[in-house]
Amino acid sequence: MQERLSPRESGSSPSSAPFISTGVAELDRILGGGITPNRLYMIEGIPGSGKTTLGLQFLQAGARMGEAVLYITLSETEEEVRAIAGSHGWDLAGVQILQVVPDEQALLPSEQYTVFQPDEVELGETTKSILAEVERRKPARVVFDSLSELRLLAGSPLRYRRQMLGLKQFFAGRQCTVLVLDDRTATAEDPQLQSIAHGIINLDQWHPSYGRERRRLRVVKYRGTPFVGGYHDFTIRRGGLVVFPRLVASEHRTLVAEGTVRCGVPGLDQLLGGGLERGTSTLVTGAPGTGKSTIATAFAAEAASRGERAALFLFDESISTLLKRMRGLGTDLQPLLDSGRLSVQQVDPAEMSPGEFVHLVGRIAREEHASVVVIDSLNGYLNAMPDENFLNTQLHELLTYLGQCGTTSLLVSVQQGLIGTMTSPVDASYLADTVLMLRYFEAQGRVRQAVSVLKKRSGVHERTIREFHLDAEGMRLSEPLTNFHGVLTGVPVYTGPESPLVQERKD
Repeated sequence: MQERLSPRESGSSPSSAPFISTGVAELDRILGGGITPNRLYMIEGIPGSGKTTLGLQFLQAGARMGEAVLYITLSETEEEVRAIAGSHGWDLAGVQILQVVPDEQALLPSEQYTVFQPDEVELGETTKSILAEVERRKPARVVFDSLSELRLLAGSPLRYRRQMLGLKQFFAGRQCTVLVLDDRTATAEDPQLQSIAHGIINLDQWHPSYGRERRRLRVVKYRGTPFVGGYHDFTIRRGGLVVFPRLVASEHRTLVAEGTVRCGVPGLDQLLGGGLERGTSTLVTGAPGTGKSTIATAFAAEAASRGERAALFLFDESISTLLKRMRGLGTDLQPLLDSGRLSVQQVDPAEMSPGEFVHLVGRIAREEHASVVVIDSLNGYLNAMPDENFLNTQLHELLTYLGQCGTTSLLVSVQQGLIGTMTSPVDASYLADTVLMLRYFEAQGRVRQAVSVLKKRSGVHERTIREFHLDAEGMRLSEPLTNFHGVLTGVPVYTGPESPLVQERKD
């Protein structure tokens, strides 16, 4: 089942609640509240994908609640397991470790079997020692690391399946929740265990052509419980797994209060019919250097000046460059940053996955109630996508979610070219509620800038084209260019009297 489910609080013990925590809060939310106790679950993934880390977080969550927990390792020594925990700052207090690893005596020739096959002896001895320790320690949670060793000891698929069925029944009869880790080194898939596991979580890891490795997880199976399907990005940091659930806008439908957001430039607000409606999205598009980022930043700065919360996410420009550029236009952002009403974050697409970025933007809108969010630019956002075919789908979810939070979003899109035919690496115009176009055009031996509103779903707006000026006094717009034809082509034809353009201000 892959239904949508809102988060549910888990109780204090398996006997008082239908779910127990995995130790990762966001993973619990994906699973609809946590995992059903006294069941066997499979965590699969290639080496290095985070299985051991997740297993240790699961056990520590139980230890914090006073439960007896046990980590059974067949491939690593106890010292290695504690070293992994130490890298995350954990001391594993309350976590028992059972090391079932052959010692050096097993390498001696006298210890090699001559009458029986090794799997006939070793599997029985290994299983017997494990069950005896479980009987003695009586754990409520067990992590089994890893299945590859048992699979090799079993020798045949039939014997392996029988062994796993026996282990499942043994643990279920003792009120114990078990996570078995599978590194998938033997086969790509393990239908023997997948068919008997109550739930399966797949941890995936791959390396893009440039940048750090990317990780994502998917709940493959969870019997009797609705969960959020699909892939969810996650990362491993000091302290464990950090999961970024896939954004599902339909889970957050709310009514948005009416109102407008202004940028503080009278001519631009007038062009937009009074400003932007709250909860709408605006695409600011044009050639490099036409003033797109300046306009988007002006909306955020004006909101912060009114005491609201605003946030900018920069993909292409450094924070210091932004502050210097805005000061040159007469706007000092530093007081707004110091007050906390305006936040600026520089995003490195080589280091941050798309899911992590969407989660960050959504959190600011949801928890900090940001009234304006600026993403500058979509080109940088596109470079962060492992597969650009899904960019528009993810953008649609993000913009819908921001709108339902009452957040006005502005997306900056840099078109390729300066004058003439313009192209864009991603077409997001149909997703945005408003499209603001900036263009260069040539007139009277000078390169000038023009601005126009091509689309606005909510409310009326001017359909004129105005000249756009940027100087030390800030932004200003001229009267509509009614005496020009072909401004959007870049090479207009003048059809009016002399001195058609606004005169430049003199010192």
